Amino acid sequence: MSTRTIAITGASGLIGSALTRHFEANGDRVLKFTRTGRSSTSTIAWNPADGTIDAAQLSGVDAVSHMAGAGIGDKRWSNEYKKEILDSRVKGTSLLAQAIAETSDGPKVLLSGSAIGIYGESLTTEFTEQSPIGHGFLADVCAQWEAATESASRAGIRVAHLRTGIVLSPAGGALGKLLPLFKLGAGGKMGSGKQWQSWISIDDEVAAIDHLLTANVTGAVNLTAPNPVTQAEFTKILAKVLRRPSFLPVPSFGPKLLLGSELADALLFTGQKVMPKILQSTGFAFKHPDLESALRSLLNKPN
Repeated sequence: MSTRTIAITGASGLIGSALTRHFEANGDRVLKFTRTGRSSTSTIAWNPADGTIDAAQLSGVDAVSHMAGAGIGDKRWSNEYKKEILDSRVKGTSLLAQAIAETSDGPKVLLSGSAIGIYGESLTTEFTEQSPIGHGFLADVCAQWEAATESASRAGIRVAHLRTGIVLSPAGGALGKLLPLFKLGAGGKMGSGKQWQSWISIDDEVAAIDHLLTANVTGAVNLTAPNPVTQAEFTKILAKVLRRPSFLPVPSFGPKLLLGSELADALLFTGQKVMPKILQSTGFAFKHPDLESALRSLLNKPN
């Protein structure tokens, strides 16, 4: 395989850093978007807040994986931070899409971040890429985030929207936050435990993104494992893998006091059952199709 040149936004994040390691290990050339300093042989300078990007650096790039955006769960959802969550995605995506559209010898593929929050929440509905957009703050953010790629699509760039689920990695994210509690034997189901958790291992997330660089897919793609679980099931399986008890249910009032009601509901007490219909139709083979095998591999906990 010839060497590819792949540009990545959000390269220091959980997914972006894993992608960078993966592509570099494959012998690909990786260009990281940076908000600090000037462009170099390995970076592309940009500042979405200011609307600036060194578009000349996109010349000769084969594809862009766009993962940048303010962390959903990093802070309480004040009106100001909700605006930052939205603006960091929409402004950055619009700026990038326009720059790609205007670079004749630039990327032909844009894999742009999104999330399964676009479907809203439900205890009973099974969502696929054909499901309608839901309601609520995260659904609105994701819808605008996806729409911001329009200029690239109009220019003939192949754009796929990576509707990512809960990415499991011991290095951070949801699993990284849960591990200390469960190792202490203080883990337990959140609220009723009936809410769905559509997850994907970091290994499969990275492999799926690499797969989508060449799979001829346009539009929404759910990046979730084919076997979602309820939060109660997730808790039970994680405790089993760690060989720790999980008797302590977490009532909703504690996290709601700590995080604020809206953020706590969005992250912990609601969810959606999402199926990776498009990804499976392209022949993608999951390394970790079920939660127990994923956790045992990620946490190095064989049977």
